[in-house]
Amino acid sequence: MKTAIVLGATGGTGQVIISELLTRGINVIAFGRSESKLKELMKKNNFNQQLSFKLGDIFDYKTIVEAAKDAEVIFQCANVKYQEMASRLLLLGENVMKAANILQKKIVIVDGIYVYGHQVGNGDENHPKQPHTKKGKLRVAFENLIFSRKWENAKPLIVRLPDYYGPTSQNSYLQPTLEGMAAHKIPIFIGNLKTPREYVYLPDAAKMIVNIAETEDAYRENWNIPGAGLISGKEIINIAREITGNRRVVIPLNKTAIRCIGMFDPFMREVVEIMYLTKEGFVLSGEKYEKRIGSIPATPFTKGLEETLRFLIRNKQ
Repeated sequence: MKTAIVLGATGGTGQVIISELLTRGINVIAFGRSESKLKELMKKNNFNQQLSFKLGDIFDYKTIVEAAKDAEVIFQCANVKYQEMASRLLLLGENVMKAANILQKKIVIVDGIYVYGHQVGNGDENHPKQPHTKKGKLRVAFENLIFSRKWENAKPLIVRLPDYYGPTSQNSYLQPTLEGMAAHKIPIFIGNLKTPREYVYLPDAAKMIVNIAETEDAYRENWNIPGAGLISGKEIINIAREITGNRRVVIPLNKTAIRCIGMFDPFMREVVEIMYLTKEGFVLSGEKYEKRIGSIPATPFTKGLEETLRFLIRNKQ
């Protein structure tokens, strides 16, 4: 891979994939709607000559075609808001796949674990896709669209991440907790503080995603991106307290609390149905990755949380 384009470049996942690609000496085109955000991204990367940007709209396949014509691989990191998912997710998929098909390109789709529903066994790529939520069922329809035979010229693959964290993270469930700790405010924690859950450190995820993208026979398949193991909210808070010195009481938000907040907040209203993950968790298997690609990068939580919190603290000053 000599040149890649990242759709949704200024988002949390887009930024970290761009960093990983640049580290490998790959030319990167950052694609997005906001010129100011893209210019800020250029600045963050010290105006690296291997990084350029193109303005466009993820819902207009023609702008993707124009921007991606010189790229070998398209990384699809753009997403839609929870409250807009029902009306816009499949439209997003239609546009990115139409562009990839016209250009006859490889395309890497970054997605999550809602397709699986409740965990019933080994969390590998063969886990039954029997979601019990609206978002899960929509994500199954999204996968079916991505792998539709009508895109005979495109070569897609899907990578699935659990909840994540990292310096570039923006909309993860752990984000308000870490931001509150870094700002020395009273933090909230979405879900049960005692439940061990899986989180992936975004720089680790980016390494795995790019490794998969560079593997020729990885396409037209699903790939799970596992984290560094399980950790409870209580353990995360204890680590964060040691780093920040913030000893304030953490407020856990259960399903009832989220439902009440959702009466006034459309985003939180949509969070309610997937609160099962904060109670049960879901653990992704990395067996396929280890067998086909190699060892799994797994930054210890103490290190990953320190790097994330130090970044947040610097940005609050």
